[in-house]
Amino acid sequence: MSFSRRNFLIATGVAAASGSVLTACSSGDTTNNTGGGKQDAAKANATEIKIGTAEDSKGPAPEVSGAKKGGTVYLLNDDDFSHLDPQRIYYAWNSLAAVVLSRTLTGYKIADDGSMTLVGDLATDTGTMEDGGKKWSFTLKDGVKWEDGSDVTVDDVRHGFERAYSDFITEGASYAQIWLSGTSEYRKSYSGPYKGKHLKSIEVSGKTITFHLSEARPDFNYVLAMHSYAPTPVKKDAKQDYDKKPVSNGPYKIKSHTTDKSMVLVRNENWDPATDPIRNAYPDQFDFAFGIEQLTAIDRLLADAGKDQYAVSWRTIPQERLQKARAEAKDRIFEELGSGVSCYWINTTRVEDKAVREALIKAWPTAGIRQLLGGEVRGDYATGIMSPLVAGYESQDVWGKLKNPAGDPKAAKEVLKKAGKSGYKVVYAYQQDPQQTKIKVVIENALKAAGFEVVTKAIDSTTWYDQIGKLDNGFDVYWGGWSADWPTGYSVFQPLFESTQVVEQGSNYSHLKDPAVDAAIKAATAEADQDKANKMWAALDKQVTETGAFIPDVYMRRIYMHGSKLGNVKMDPNFDGCMLYKLYVKS
Repeated sequence: MSFSRRNFLIATGVAAASGSVLTACSSGDTTNNTGGGKQDAAKANATEIKIGTAEDSKGPAPEVSGAKKGGTVYLLNDDDFSHLDPQRIYYAWNSLAAVVLSRTLTGYKIADDGSMTLVGDLATDTGTMEDGGKKWSFTLKDGVKWEDGSDVTVDDVRHGFERAYSDFITEGASYAQIWLSGTSEYRKSYSGPYKGKHLKSIEVSGKTITFHLSEARPDFNYVLAMHSYAPTPVKKDAKQDYDKKPVSNGPYKIKSHTTDKSMVLVRNENWDPATDPIRNAYPDQFDFAFGIEQLTAIDRLLADAGKDQYAVSWRTIPQERLQKARAEAKDRIFEELGSGVSCYWINTTRVEDKAVREALIKAWPTAGIRQLLGGEVRGDYATGIMSPLVAGYESQDVWGKLKNPAGDPKAAKEVLKKAGKSGYKVVYAYQQDPQQTKIKVVIENALKAAGFEVVTKAIDSTTWYDQIGKLDNGFDVYWGGWSADWPTGYSVFQPLFESTQVVEQGSNYSHLKDPAVDAAIKAATAEADQDKANKMWAALDKQVTETGAFIPDVYMRRIYMHGSKLGNVKMDPNFDGCMLYKLYVKS
């Protein structure tokens, strides 16, 4: 999903230091603009994501070596969570808290090495698929309860899906609603459960819930791990007000929450670890403090005094503190690549000639851009649009970006000349801020050296996605990024490259209309064997890269810090932030 939605990143300070969890690190060109781009990320094998069995779905979660129960963890945040009502959660930021409050039918068991297994969370397994993926059934585990001690029922699960149709739910994911109703205008067919009607496409019987989808969705069990599809108790649903204090079925519950100031999570006594294969829940309490600037948080953690010894930063280390942090607190830094991929879209409606697109890609000064955004802090050089965290990822380098990340204006000039396009006019749009203005100069110089005529257009960052989302936006090249909604290829390639998404404010930002790409997306979507489907998505990564519809930039990186009295502090590969349910307080 676009960074404007899930991760809410733009191409300025936040994105400059962003990314998440794969055991991969950058090497090669991290301190200058001319070195080679060899690195582990682009050469890595696909992050392993297995489909778990019923046995894998049993609790409790494997113990963390050396971990102890007890203590309080302090979270230093600049912003509050925008939503905690599960049906209103789409940003990864909100899911970092929701993962310990709102369990879902399926979820990810994450091993020490970062590999993931899709397991039944509330469900006994990862579901039973029929009719090629049009029908899915899940059975709830015994002993799963809400914080008041009442059972989590299939009615509560169904209610979570049905209330997502309500007109006050505008922020969550809409995949399931579209597939359950067979139309993107799903609210016209059903308006929610508050008038006593249920969706005909969902059946409940005993402890089993069955979904009847309008199209084959072999990866539907992945989709159900999204918090947008967590259950909401029928008897406790306060509609709009449910966002203020949602009822927990996870290991923690909300004790207090003062908007934009603080939030306290304490143990949910009615959570049974025997039902949960994912979460450990070692601390007794989490205290969130909001309104703390990034620099302030990092300076406090560097000082490592008092309660800050038990604290974690929930924003990345700013570039101006990274060197100091590495020198003084290397053992308290946790960092990995993230699920987000940064790129520059080429508007194929305007730049129709593939040779011109090739020249743009060859000339592009990726290394210079990355250096202005913090070097290795920015991320590892990307070679496609598929993150190494997406199942099936395979290393490929169609354009030789790893060999020469600085770009090759001379070679680009030859491509333009051979195509008879010397002096081709390019309109480059950028976000209007000091950092992007510097980047604009680097890009402009590289493209001019390649024989392009360059026109630059500054856009207010607050209207960035509105402007580039226009079909007739008037731009040839512009920054963008994407993060998969679940770790398979569908939520990367279908929204970004399917022809149907070339609409006003659509997500196909390159305006690519390629029948071969459409056919490949359709085939991979329909493939019921997920191992085969993953290979098809990996092939699509190379296929869309070869079209020249975008310029690969970086696989985003996040770098965080924690206090000295915390152990096993890691990042969640799905939500690009600290994994609350695996860390512990040292004695």
